[in-house]
Amino acid sequence: MSAEEPTAETIVAISTPPGRGGIGIVRLSGPCSAEITLELVQIHHPLAHGRARLADVLDGSGPEAERIDEALVTYFAAPHSYTGEDLVEIAAHGSPVVLDLLLLRGLELGARLAEPGEFTQRAFLSGRLDLTQAEAVRDLIDAQTLTQARQAASQLGGALSRRIAPVKQSLVELIALLEAGIDFGEDDIDVTPAEAITRRIDALLPLLHALEGSFARGRIVHDGLTMAIVGRPNVGKSSLFNRLVERDRAIVTATPGTTRDLVTERISLGGIPLELVDTAGLREGREEAEQLGIARTREALADAALVLVVLDATQPVNDEERGLLEAAHTRPSVVALNKADLAGVERPDGLEGLQALSTSALTGEGISALRSRIVELATGGAAAEPGSLTNLRQHRSIQTGIAALLDASNANAQSIPHEMILLDLYRGLWALDSLTGQTTPDDILNLIFSTFCIGK
Repeated sequence: MSAEEPTAETIVAISTPPGRGGIGIVRLSGPCSAEITLELVQIHHPLAHGRARLADVLDGSGPEAERIDEALVTYFAAPHSYTGEDLVEIAAHGSPVVLDLLLLRGLELGARLAEPGEFTQRAFLSGRLDLTQAEAVRDLIDAQTLTQARQAASQLGGALSRRIAPVKQSLVELIALLEAGIDFGEDDIDVTPAEAITRRIDALLPLLHALEGSFARGRIVHDGLTMAIVGRPNVGKSSLFNRLVERDRAIVTATPGTTRDLVTERISLGGIPLELVDTAGLREGREEAEQLGIARTREALADAALVLVVLDATQPVNDEERGLLEAAHTRPSVVALNKADLAGVERPDGLEGLQALSTSALTGEGISALRSRIVELATGGAAAEPGSLTNLRQHRSIQTGIAALLDASNANAQSIPHEMILLDLYRGLWALDSLTGQTTPDDILNLIFSTFCIGK
């Protein structure tokens, strides 16, 4: 389906999650929404745009039908609705029986069951949302932290689109300038000088590079990270895990090797969704269960995006820990010198070139600094900014746009004809258009909207 094709069908779906609840909503969108609604329920007052009307839900049709529920019906007339079409929301009590009855009768009356994300897809096709805003709807629904919700709300408000708009406008102006020079060059209109083309392209590249750089933090806020907590037995890994989680999630005893399997917990740290993995202590396993736990520790260590290496500040570094510290130089890692509350602690050897923080899981000393260091490590120090790229599709569009402008700049420097330079400039414009959805192929659109829940 393309943006030019009108949608003639009326669709219906239950828009609230499965199960029982105080309220359940059945949503219809399309030209027959109001007509079908008047057959579904008995309205006490005529429908009016943006006004909620009390209605009776009947268990069937005809004079013998009985009321089984009351509902509030809200009608939104096209084009002033979420989808840009006539849209009706029937808010009944959240009984699956009642909601299924409304849905099935809606289908009998000529509506079609909505596909996943079809309401939002219609909003996109009608021009109510661009593609980055449509993706933000899904992200807002899936948000698990307040920072994720804020980022999605910013995108839904058009922050990324507004950031892209000046770049696209300047690129269109440059394309128009070169096209005019080609079309009217024989009529004594000056062809754009190479220096002017270079200047215009050079003005756009920093803006696109800044957008590309926003992907580092935007993706992390969107997707989250996994951090493995590793070290030898009895150094306080589980105690630090509990401190970061802020509850006694992992079992802690004075006996080495208590943790035999991976213990995971998802938290929000500085707005970053972080999955912590408490692992078995690394040593030569003495029992089969402990050996299996150590094997899983090594798997978790290999898979984790971040590593927290925990050392006992009262003990010298052993060979196993030395290997962890060597690996810490090659991947995002933070070192915690635990048990800093004990008197006479000396800094262990082997920490050259690593930022090691003194902590005490017992007293809480250094935990705040450890949290801050983990957030800094996760984000690379990048600050939050509105209009960040949040997924790989958006990032690739910007990368393609940058590459196209660099190709155009190189062609211009080599005095290649403007007709060829225009090919690169158009490629850059199409890349930016695909970001917001103007030139996105239908199969890509269908793939994006299929990841939405039904009824949204």
